[in-house]
Amino acid sequence: MVSEESPLLVVTAHEAIYDRFVPDQKRWIVFHVSFVGLLPLLVQGTFVPSISQMAKDLGLMHAVVSLAFSVSILGIGIGALVWTAYLSFYRRRLMYLWGMLFLCIGSCGVALSTSLQSLLFWRFVQVFGCAGALSLGAGVIGDIYKLEERGTVLGVFFGVSLLGNAVAPFLGGAATQYWSWRNLHYSIGVWGLVKMLLIYLSFPETSHPGTLGIDKLPSRRWIYIKWVNPLSSLWLLWSPNLFAVMLASALMANVAYALLVPMAYTIGVWYGITNEAIIGACFLQNGLGSFTGSLVTGRLSDIVVRRWRDKRRGVWCPEDRLRVTWIGGLFSVPLSVGASGLIATYIGGLIGLALNLLCLYANEVGVDSVMTPINSYIMDTVHSRSAEATAACMASWFLTMSATTTLIIPSIEHIGVVWTDIIAALLAVIGQWIIFLTIRYGDRMRASIDVGFLTMENN
Repeated sequence: MVSEESPLLVVTAHEAIYDRFVPDQKRWIVFHVSFVGLLPLLVQGTFVPSISQMAKDLGLMHAVVSLAFSVSILGIGIGALVWTAYLSFYRRRLMYLWGMLFLCIGSCGVALSTSLQSLLFWRFVQVFGCAGALSLGAGVIGDIYKLEERGTVLGVFFGVSLLGNAVAPFLGGAATQYWSWRNLHYSIGVWGLVKMLLIYLSFPETSHPGTLGIDKLPSRRWIYIKWVNPLSSLWLLWSPNLFAVMLASALMANVAYALLVPMAYTIGVWYGITNEAIIGACFLQNGLGSFTGSLVTGRLSDIVVRRWRDKRRGVWCPEDRLRVTWIGGLFSVPLSVGASGLIATYIGGLIGLALNLLCLYANEVGVDSVMTPINSYIMDTVHSRSAEATAACMASWFLTMSATTTLIIPSIEHIGVVWTDIIAALLAVIGQWIIFLTIRYGDRMRASIDVGFLTMENN
C-alpha cells in the first residue's frame, strides 16, 4: 500500500553544483538577499502610518489616500509574478538590478507626488520594483545550498526579511510624527540605490549553469528582450501539494493580519495610545516573533529531514519537512489570537497591554513556524522552479489578504473582537489540518499531477 513513507529521492553523490561558492561567499550572498528581502514589507508597512499626513498635504480624504495601500498590495502580487517569470529566462543578478532601479524611481516619484493620480502611479512602480525580493531570495538560496541545509538558511533569510514587517510601522509612525513622509520615501530610494550598487559590484550570479532560457539560445545579441508570460507560474498551483500548502499558509497569514491590521483601532483605543510612533513600536513584538519562529523552525526542519531520512535508511520524502509545523499551527497561532481577543475585552491597564503584546509575539512565532517549513518544502519539491512557485504562493496570499483585510474592522464592529479572533483561530486550525493531510497523502497527491517534482537527476 502506498503511504507517505514512499520514497521520492534516494541520497546520491550529486552535490558538486552546490560547492561552487565557499562558505564565506555563501554568507555574503545570504546577507545581500536578506537585506533586499526587507524592502517589500518595509515599503508596505511604512505607508499606513503616513496616510494622515499625506491626506493633509495633498488635500484629500483619508479613505481616498488609503487607495494607495490597495494599489500596493496589487503591485506586490503582480510584481512577484513578473520578476520570477523572467527569472526562469534571465539571470538572478539582472533581475535584482532592474528591481532596485524601479524601486529608486518609484520612491522618488512618491516623494514628489502632488496629486492622487501621481501618488497611485508611483506607488505602484515603487512596490513593483521590490516585489520579487522574497521569491528571488528563496531561489538564490536554493541555488547555493543543499537540500538538508536549506531550511536553516531560509529561516535566517525569512527571519531577517520579516523584521521589515516589524520596524516598518514604527519607522512610518516616527516619520509621520517627527519628520516628513516625503523624506521617508527619499530614504527608501537611497537604500535601493545603495543595494543596487552593492549587487552590481559584489553579487555573483548563482543560477545553475545551463538551466536558464537565455543559456539555451544558439546565439545571443548584446541586448535580448523576450516576452515571458507572468502568469505562467500560477500553473504550478495545479499541483494538489502546492495548492494545499499555499492555502494553509494563506490562512495562517490572514490570521496574523487579524491582529495587526486593527492595531490602532483595538490596542490603540483600548489602552489610550494616540501617538502613532508608539503604536508602531507595538509591532516590534511581531518582528521579534517572526525572527524567532523562522530561525528556530528552519533549523528544526533540517534536523527532522535528516532524522526521517536516516530512519528510512537513506530514502527521502519531502513532506517530512512539514512535520515541525504542528506546534505553531495547532497551538501557538490559534491560542494566541483567541487569547488576544479575550485579554483586550476583559483585562485593562498595563497588564492587559503587556499580555496583548505577548500574544502578538507568540502569534508571529507560530505563524512563521508554519510558513518557513512550507517555503522550504516548496523549494524541495520543485527546486528548478522554486522561485516561481514561491511567487505564485505569495501572489495568492496577497490576493486573499486584499479581500480579507477589508473585512476585519467591519467584523470587529459587528460581532466584536472576541468572536472575530475566534473565527481567525478556527481558520488557523483548518490550515494545520490541511498540512496534516498533505503529510499523510503527499505521495499520492504528487503522483496525481506532476508539475516537475524533484528527482534524482535534478536534485
